[in-house]
Amino acid sequence: MPLPRADRWTAADLDQMPDDGLRYEVLNGQLVVNAAPKPKHRWLIKRLSRVLDAAVPDGYVVLDGVGVLIGDDEPIPDLMVAKGPIDWEGRGVPVDQVELAVEVVSTSTTLQDRMVKPVLYAQAGIPAYWRFEINPFKNQLVAEQLPVLFAYARDTDDEYALTRRASAGAPITLHTPFEVAFDPGELLPR
Repeated sequence: MPLPRADRWTAADLDQMPDDGLRYEVLNGQLVVNAAPKPKHRWLIKRLSRVLDAAVPDGYVVLDGVGVLIGDDEPIPDLMVAKGPIDWEGRGVPVDQVELAVEVVSTSTTLQDRMVKPVLYAQAGIPAYWRFEINPFKNQLVAEQLPVLFAYARDTDDEYALTRRASAGAPITLHTPFEVAFDPGELLPR
């Protein structure tokens, strides 16, 4: 494996990483390597992408598996909504174009998806963050069926505030970054 060019990893260092099916990200100058997502995880992203594509206004684009360029960092949300002209040949999307970052929590990404990435995304100015829990989790409510969506909006303190929590069987309408309605339960295979 290549070494970083300096004492910390940067997004530019990712160009040297092998194309081996692993996901390489840079979070706070640290290289994070995760295995490819499991089928259930990928299915939710595919279905959510279809829902968002059907609702997305002109000027926005829905992308999955593409990095967000935040200074020297390059986290890769499972899905994002960006606006403005996209550099289709670029290595990622500049953070000021990203309106929504979505993460689906996996066993291997729990800490990053619940703790690290929301802080990074909020401080970088991404207006909305959605997190989907697809496996049983601590503080899951008795009546909640998976998946459970936690929708956050950025507040004035550069932090995210929970705006909605919805589980399978509870259709929801969200208004950030644009109006979209769906039932989280329709995002997982039956």
